[in-house]
Amino acid sequence: MEIIDSFPCKVREIENVFIPMRDGARLAARIWLPEEAERTPMPAIMEYIPYRKRDITRGRDKPNHGYMAGHGYVCVRVDMRGSGDSDGVLTDEYTQQEQEDGVDVIAWIAEQSWCDGNVGMMGISWGGFNSLQVAAKQPPALKAIISLCSSDDLYADNMHYMGGCLLGDNLSEATVMFAFNTLPPDPAIVGDRWRDMWFDRMKNSGLWLEPWLEHQRRSEYWSTSSVCEYYSAIQCPVYAIGGWADGFTNTVLRLMEHLEVPRKGLIGPWGHKYPHQGLPGPAIGFLQEAVRWWDYWLKGKDNGIMDEPMLRAWQQDSVPPDTSYDERPGRWIGEPGWPSKNISLERYALAPYTLGLGEGQEKTRQQPHREGQGEALALQSPLSVGLFAGKWCSYAATPDLPGDQREEDGGSLVFSSRVLQESLDIFGVPSLELELAADKPQAMLAVRLSDVAPDGKATRVTYGLLNLSHRDSDAHPEPLVPHQRYRVTIPLNGIAQRFPAGHQIRVSVSTSYWPLAWLPPEPVQVDIYPSKCSLVLPVRTPVAEDARMEAFKPPEEAPRLETTTFESSEHNWLLHRDLATKESVLEVVNDQGHFRIDDIGTEVRRSTREWYTTTNDDFTSARGETYTERSFKRDDWNVEVYTRTVLSCTETTFHIHAQLDAYEEDYRVFSKNWERVIPRDNM
Repeated sequence: MEIIDSFPCKVREIENVFIPMRDGARLAARIWLPEEAERTPMPAIMEYIPYRKRDITRGRDKPNHGYMAGHGYVCVRVDMRGSGDSDGVLTDEYTQQEQEDGVDVIAWIAEQSWCDGNVGMMGISWGGFNSLQVAAKQPPALKAIISLCSSDDLYADNMHYMGGCLLGDNLSEATVMFAFNTLPPDPAIVGDRWRDMWFDRMKNSGLWLEPWLEHQRRSEYWSTSSVCEYYSAIQCPVYAIGGWADGFTNTVLRLMEHLEVPRKGLIGPWGHKYPHQGLPGPAIGFLQEAVRWWDYWLKGKDNGIMDEPMLRAWQQDSVPPDTSYDERPGRWIGEPGWPSKNISLERYALAPYTLGLGEGQEKTRQQPHREGQGEALALQSPLSVGLFAGKWCSYAATPDLPGDQREEDGGSLVFSSRVLQESLDIFGVPSLELELAADKPQAMLAVRLSDVAPDGKATRVTYGLLNLSHRDSDAHPEPLVPHQRYRVTIPLNGIAQRFPAGHQIRVSVSTSYWPLAWLPPEPVQVDIYPSKCSLVLPVRTPVAEDARMEAFKPPEEAPRLETTTFESSEHNWLLHRDLATKESVLEVVNDQGHFRIDDIGTEVRRSTREWYTTTNDDFTSARGETYTERSFKRDDWNVEVYTRTVLSCTETTFHIHAQLDAYEEDYRVFSKNWERVIPRDNM
């Protein structure tokens, strides 16, 4: 990473400005103001998230916004209502109130003397989601957005549910927001009212895990803010960006297909990170790319960015399996449109334990099914399958990627191709078509596509999940009729991958994938009829134009925040197996350490731990527990907040127990417990 300390524009940082909303509430903002904008108005860029501009994201905001401001943009980083130093209480994600506030902020920005009336909006994760959602409100001054690591579908492609299965990340994300929502504003910004604002948040922000679990099927609760329901409402240009190791990459492909506005897509090998900090690498000069985008759409500079391929993606090469990577070898590929005419869907037949692909692969594609052909293969996976799956949304800060798939394949049905005689490139969304029956009304399947090296090591390329009661509809799930045969299709996450000659392709199917996905209510056997099943791969023909694409510039950013570290961060995943009690515990350590932000003198301590437990083959023993510690300290201020959340189940219900304890100057000033029981809804 190159640190740039000389820019075309000199920049003045404004620590805090309060922006009035239509109902009288005020949102807190930090502004990077090019000095020239005070004489000659400039375009503005807004980032709008709930993660505390004053302290938690200060280290990220300074180099990002400082860089863009140095290139002639007023950058405005806004705390959402109920977060950071803004008024109010935050009661859920992606609410209509949040979006209306975003519209008000854009209008306020456009009216300022330093703004020329052109506003862009950008953000990663939450800020990527609400960039799409606010764009759909069509605020007149919003001229373009950059949306990173986001989703257009809050039910089917978010941190809550996947293929109708409850994700472990649902508890993890609820924990993140439980901790954030109960933190106080900074007295140095809001004054003496900080304590009243803090208590209001702790009393009224609620336990978000509860509504997320109460809505186990697609409904208006999810669809109201899912832009997949109204793509045409987005009327400004969109740059959508994601990473193959992240949980949100499918959105980029869908936006390229369904949006009707000028658009670009970019998918790298990265986890949930900005691309100039991208891991696994290679990282790219994202901030230079962002400035090019803003220059074109906000300043009218014809710099050629829209003459380049609509969609660029990092096509990954084969690598040995590992739980983390510094770099993923591969190459950039480009498509002028999406879906691409350069990609064909090819079907490959399954047979008992084999996949019709490899030697003579041009002759082994799917043949017509014949009635009565083949016998069923029975599958009932142990609960250990999934312990090496990694995280649904990888942050690449921990060993959270999937390891060697041989450790999972022992509890799965495995279909392996012959050795490939030539390389095979795929780009898009693979799927598995199955004919099956189950002996219980509730069941799930996890499908993994792996690259198997000559030494037998298996690297997961992509995967998919399906709650079989959601086989026809996420909105209207129906239990299975035991022993009745069904045809289902399980889409896998999109990917660009080269399978090299000399390797094999493997499809693995399991009936559990804990703790990435919550378990069914009881053990279930699924019978699969391989003669009536096929793997569908989006096969891409290499094109010469890929090698002629202009390379991305190397990563750059503005000078970083100065901090003093007292305790270093610690990140790890630990697997504990008690052979006597037959208990398995996956422990996730996410300790951000203890440091001081030197320019404001605030000490910050952040730590989160998670435990996911099962015992033997008892499906009702599934249990997730999380614990968070957060503290802020200065000479005049010392607060601590602790949360604990436990999610467990019976065959018919989910059980939530949660605790919140808050301290000021080592005295406990607030405590609250929650107990909730929520019926399982075909889950």
